[in-house]
Amino acid sequence: MNDDVRNIVLGVVAAGISAALGWVARTYLYRRKLRRKQAFFGLPDNSESLLVVNRGAAGPEFAVMRYDVFALLELAALIKDCNAHAQILPHDTARQGFGERTEFCVGGPASNRRMAAHLSSLLPGVRVNVDAEPSPDRGSFLIGSERYRVENGREEYALLARLTAERSQHTRPVFLFCGQTSITNQATTRYLARNHERLARKYGNNSFVLLLKVINSQAYGPDVVEMVEDVTRVAQTPLPAPAPRGSHRAS
Repeated sequence: MNDDVRNIVLGVVAAGISAALGWVARTYLYRRKLRRKQAFFGLPDNSESLLVVNRGAAGPEFAVMRYDVFALLELAALIKDCNAHAQILPHDTARQGFGERTEFCVGGPASNRRMAAHLSSLLPGVRVNVDAEPSPDRGSFLIGSERYRVENGREEYALLARLTAERSQHTRPVFLFCGQTSITNQATTRYLARNHERLARKYGNNSFVLLLKVINSQAYGPDVVEMVEDVTRVAQTPLPAPAPRGSHRAS
């Protein structure tokens, strides 16, 4: 074997080793990224999850608003990327605890009983105005002492939460997508899809509650979203009980 042939053989071998090492490195990085994503969402390989959806105010018995369908599609893609499976349940048939399976709950408490139950038990510092009569506070959020009113199509708010049950043997999270309008539900799921890696780095597998604002949805749809504030502590702190009517301070 002369020097030229030897150099060619050595070059082919070196190229093969480099390609193999590159493949191994890419595979390792992909799997590490996937495991982090699965841990954040509580979705190991072949696990089951719940998609709990609200029902539209009109139409057939199981009617879902168009933007809520889009929200479900956003979440279905995330679940599929984690090599997991999803079961869709209407809000008034999801009669079970949480923590055993990851849950994604979509819709405000006015149209989603499951969301109302989660807010009451997990986020006692949050109140959502569900009055049917028109008023400036209709649909508004009260978080601690701050009120956030809805301006349809201009400024609308939503809560994005990742919560786990304390003192439970089950640790799968529940994700809440509680918007003031149906388009904000989709905006919230899209925000999670785009930012889950950053949120995982910041919060790990801990609970968090974020207040989001959807800007000019009548022009931009669900795409322009900004985070207003991390309201985790306030949302998990019970609101003070209202003073009884007619009460007065003794002189």
